[in-house]
Amino acid sequence: MKEYYRINVAGVERDLKLFPVSDTLSIAAFILFGDVELTCASASALAKIAPEHDILVTAEAKSIPLIHEMARQLGENEYVVARKGPKVYMEDIVTVTVNSITTKNEQTLCVGKREADLMRGKRVLIIDDVISTGESLKALEELVIATGGHIVGRMAVLAEGEASKREDITVLAPLPLFDSDGEPLN
Repeated sequence: MKEYYRINVAGVERDLKLFPVSDTLSIAAFILFGDVELTCASASALAKIAPEHDILVTAEAKSIPLIHEMARQLGENEYVVARKGPKVYMEDIVTVTVNSITTKNEQTLCVGKREADLMRGKRVLIIDDVISTGESLKALEELVIATGGHIVGRMAVLAEGEASKREDITVLAPLPLFDSDGEPLN
């Protein structure tokens, strides 16, 4: 059985470890945390093709380094992170629920008044590290709409499986799903 999948993203090669999610399906773990070179290269490549926008938004947590670096490279001082649960300092909380392939339980994504105000009436660009089932993306879209934001684009470093065929997202590279032997599925 293969344990790794080699990928080239924005000119940076990495071996992604494969992990089973069922008896017949495995995924390659793409994790930006701690990988400065890959994060900066991915942010740069996405920033170059980003549509005009007023604010960037992402979901907590794996894509936070990516959105931070994109905002820095674009000269933007603020971005929005939808949190996985309400925090005591959040006021007038807006929430949506999501089921993701990489998370076992249903999650809640939420923003407070400050974040909602940053999106209200603005052109919002959704950023993610990997789009798989699209459930996290759908939740972010619902959150943006609930706050009165206008979605101008959806971008990710990778699109996994069927998501790589979607025309409504811009990605740097596709990422296949894998069978139990580590072979890419078509």
